[in-house]
Amino acid sequence: MTFEKKFDEFVDEINENLDKLVVEKDNLQKDIYTAMRYSLLAGGKRIRPVILLACAEILDIDKDTVMPFACAIEMIHTYSLIHDDLPALDNDKLRRGRNTCHIEFSEALAILAGDALLNKAFEVMSKKAIDMEHPTRGLRMLHQVSVMSGTEGMIGGQIIDIQSEGKEVSKEVLETMYKGKTGCLLKAPVLVALEAANCMEDENAEILINYVETIGVAFQIKDDILDSIGDEKTLGKNTGRDVEKNKTTFVTIYGLEYCEELLEELTHKAIGYAEKLGEKGKFLKELAVYLLKREN
Repeated sequence: MTFEKKFDEFVDEINENLDKLVVEKDNLQKDIYTAMRYSLLAGGKRIRPVILLACAEILDIDKDTVMPFACAIEMIHTYSLIHDDLPALDNDKLRRGRNTCHIEFSEALAILAGDALLNKAFEVMSKKAIDMEHPTRGLRMLHQVSVMSGTEGMIGGQIIDIQSEGKEVSKEVLETMYKGKTGCLLKAPVLVALEAANCMEDENAEILINYVETIGVAFQIKDDILDSIGDEKTLGKNTGRDVEKNKTTFVTIYGLEYCEELLEELTHKAIGYAEKLGEKGKFLKELAVYLLKREN
């Protein structure tokens, strides 16, 4: 099976499950479900849940065991985008090719939709953990997502981001921000899969963690490049926002040419880690190339 076909199959399965987990309801709370679905089902690459399903295959974990966690991670990612787009943070009006949640509905409903998606994510994960043959293992999986999306993870990176606006920051601070803001929610799927397989100390654990940490930094650098030179219509979101908000990025520090070279270097490094997994690492190897070449 080609990479493209396998990737599309993963995405189709994820979208099908997301659609079932967050359904429209004709009740007094119906507006919140509409707003949640508007943002959650607006498309997107689904990279984070795809990484989880791919790692589950590598580690011989049944897909049904990790699918609720894959969907939950996508819900957390979507909630973070809804809140990022709000006027108090990035004040963006376009996301995934259409109005951001607060533009389509209202700021109040967007805030609540983000809150609801975060809560729904933990509802879905805790329900799966309770139903597992080894609930403690499920709790460890949930715990990894909690840490990676929290104050020392994604939110921690976002804090550094907003505090750094209009200031010169060091490469070290920038890397810490990238690892938190973007890298941690990419790393969460790998940690969930490793917990599900009960192999955190296995040799493959180190390989997979090194792989995802590498593509995490590469992913954010690619985002910075696209914000600088990308096409707004292709990206499906506003461009030039980093310059407009006077943000320090790898592009503003080192320039476009260096960043493109660094991106190539990180991609080859990630490919090297994937190759250590042999034939099982083929999808992750091709995923690294896909992320390098993406235009949105």
